[in-house]
Amino acid sequence: MAIALPDFAVNRSVYADEHEQFRQTVSAFLTRVVAPNFDRWEDARIVDRELFTQAGNAGMLLFPTPEQLGGAGIDDFRFNAIVNEEFARSGFASAGLGLALQNDVVGPYLLDLTTDEQKSRWLPGLTDGSLIGAIAMTEPGTGSDLSGIRTRAVRDGDSYVINGAKTFISNGQNCDLVVVATRTSDDAHKGLTLIVVEAGTPGFVKGRNLDKLGLHGQDTSELSFGDVRVPVANRLGEEGEGFYQLMRNLPQERLSLAVTAAAAAEGTLARTIEYVKERRAFGTPIGSFQNNRFLLAELDTEVNIARVFVDHCVELHVRKVLSPVQAAKAKWWATELQMRVADRCLQLHGGYGYMKEYPVSRAFVDARIQSIYGGTTEIMKEIIGRSLGL
Repeated sequence: MAIALPDFAVNRSVYADEHEQFRQTVSAFLTRVVAPNFDRWEDARIVDRELFTQAGNAGMLLFPTPEQLGGAGIDDFRFNAIVNEEFARSGFASAGLGLALQNDVVGPYLLDLTTDEQKSRWLPGLTDGSLIGAIAMTEPGTGSDLSGIRTRAVRDGDSYVINGAKTFISNGQNCDLVVVATRTSDDAHKGLTLIVVEAGTPGFVKGRNLDKLGLHGQDTSELSFGDVRVPVANRLGEEGEGFYQLMRNLPQERLSLAVTAAAAAEGTLARTIEYVKERRAFGTPIGSFQNNRFLLAELDTEVNIARVFVDHCVELHVRKVLSPVQAAKAKWWATELQMRVADRCLQLHGGYGYMKEYPVSRAFVDARIQSIYGGTTEIMKEIIGRSLGL
């Protein structure tokens, strides 16, 4: 698993000693828990629930959870980023995606928007890994258009009755609770409300585990809601605030994807450099051919540039000043770069790169979704373009 990383991936100013010590904890976790099970999870198309409980035991989940609820009480995104980096750089992206979803996407809603009673109900389990969370925004036919959400929640006394369908839901099979974006009125923006639906609630059905091109170890599901009755006490915030709540957390979600993409590109590139030094053709290492040497020089430079910018965005986010536009730039640039690096590195492996036994083949298929979920590249460019007054 150990690979030689370039200096720019090691000598970084954004992390302090305590972060690097935590990185060693995550690295040891990968060796002890993930590596022995990863191929089995890929074949099964789902990770064991024990991945979450063991991550919780290692202190790798929901760092800001207050100490009295079982957390560390540390609001520092750099710890989240280290978890994402180490999984992605090691080539275990599908195993790390569920943890990143719990930390970076689901966690903030249940940390920031909950009452004390809701916190006490949900945060201890999400932090120790005994509860697995998911978020359900995307619907068949809506994609990135949140205003097109049709899943409806109708108030009935002290309950909401929810009807609708969601798709492409990560952690959809394993989840114990889902933050569901529902429509409580017909207003495009003021008509959305977030409601937590717990597994086992009558009418809440987990559909098939979707058969994806890559990220096979990550369960991704269709969910359906048929007259699902949920107490009003499961609503996050006030009715009609859902659109703005979703928008508030999107920069962190997109930064999380950028962090993962930059680290995955570093790992793929590092393994490829090792390969081209060992693989020989015409009596010489293939890395010594000028075309290959120039290509690797270009990729190394581009990955270096991405690392510097993504680290800068992490620093801004820690200071609570990361803008949606900066997050969009980091997300589209780093994810597109991850795909390009995986493609070029597979080419350098020749026919062996097309074989599943080589990590670069998995890196290639796992990378493809990165420019789609969390907002497509085209949506990111639209956000950036509008910021220019265009």
